[in-house]
Amino acid sequence: MPYRFEGKVAIVTGGARGQGEQIVRALAREGCSVVIGDVLDDLGKNLADELGESVVHAHLDVTAPSDWADAVALATSAFGGLDILVNNAAVYRRQLLEDETLAELDKVLDVNLHGPFLGIQAVVPAMRARQGGSIVNVSSLAGTTSYAAHGSYSMSKWALRGLTRTAAIELVSSGIRVNAVLPGNLRTTMSPTTAGGETPTGLKRQADPSETANVAVFLASDDASFVNGTDVVADGGSLLGW
Repeated sequence: MPYRFEGKVAIVTGGARGQGEQIVRALAREGCSVVIGDVLDDLGKNLADELGESVVHAHLDVTAPSDWADAVALATSAFGGLDILVNNAAVYRRQLLEDETLAELDKVLDVNLHGPFLGIQAVVPAMRARQGGSIVNVSSLAGTTSYAAHGSYSMSKWALRGLTRTAAIELVSSGIRVNAVLPGNLRTTMSPTTAGGETPTGLKRQADPSETANVAVFLASDDASFVNGTDVVADGGSLLGW
């Protein structure tokens, strides 16, 4: 039985650790060649070395157009093209609105919103050359509801859903699907376990990053060939309440 991603090539941003690492591992297990795009160069290189010749690391600051150009060029030169982009890189910030500064807000928006925007622009020509592709934007449960002290983060993740829909409309004629995954509370360095072990999820636990990574991988795959311009919430049922 062939692997789901045999012959496919992906870029995964923020792929050196956490949920991004799990996305990289899942894609590689299923035959995908992967460019790990991350500013954490040592972690990214170590992961690439572990996973073998089908995985390489590229220094990728998602706010830098030149880094995007280099990552796409690496995917093309190393593996022959590009089929998948997972915009996973993000920064998380907690701050009350009245205490937020414009400078700090801009930092969050630069990574969480401008980064995926630049990524979509960068990868489209390479995907068109392959007659199609799949883009998965990692939004958040905070992109469909919100919480106190999540103003900047929630703004970025709501806006990413709007970008997803616009890109899906504009790129459908090129055979490029664009979807968003909205993870809930994850057990990563961005969202450590809360005091007392209580977490805002209907399943009463945090998700392992591999669980939400599997949703992103599904959206990237041909199994989701009729899924376009939509959100998939992976929150353990927290929107349903306790």
